[in-house]
Amino acid sequence: MRYVYLVLFFVVVLTVGVLGFRGSISTRPPLEVFPDMDRQSKYLPQDVSPFFADGRTDRPIPAGTVARGDLREDPHFYAGRSPGGDFVAGFPTDLTLDRQFIDRGRERYEIYCTPCHGSLGNGRGIVTNYGWGGPASLHIDLIRNQPEGEIFNTITHGKNTMFSLGDKLVPEDRWAVVAYVRALQRSQNGRVADVPASHQGDLN
Repeated sequence: MRYVYLVLFFVVVLTVGVLGFRGSISTRPPLEVFPDMDRQSKYLPQDVSPFFADGRTDRPIPAGTVARGDLREDPHFYAGRSPGGDFVAGFPTDLTLDRQFIDRGRERYEIYCTPCHGSLGNGRGIVTNYGWGGPASLHIDLIRNQPEGEIFNTITHGKNTMFSLGDKLVPEDRWAVVAYVRALQRSQNGRVADVPASHQGDLN
């Protein structure tokens, strides 16, 4: 019986604690076991600070500052389009298409593209083993014939079931992926005529 009384006592205390003071106003702050940084020592926007000579917490913006991503005067580099809005064939002229650039594209491709498109670009990535069908093969004529700017746009904004990678890859890395995609397409659709004449004899 003693335990019954104890349980009853705690139930009464809990009930009074939860319901008995609802609507009551108190000037005392609530007891905080975990304050979770609700109150921090910090300046708020447009607050006053004696630290600076002008007394402001907001500091003047340095001359020449441009918000990241806002200065995009080159539509080819940032959108894969011409000034008229058409997708552009070829790569921006300020990019150096060398082995290092393509290797960077391969690295980014293996991270973000291989799960769906596969390491060969044939659309047989690992997601197809789990019922996610439909990743496009990068070797079909539809994609092989697309201008580089359109592939860049697809990487940036996504298409159909493909999600956008614009928030994961900076523009230069997107162009690097485009370059690697072109290398994959060339490797799977190569011809003897593509090999320099001096090396054609080495082909089996």
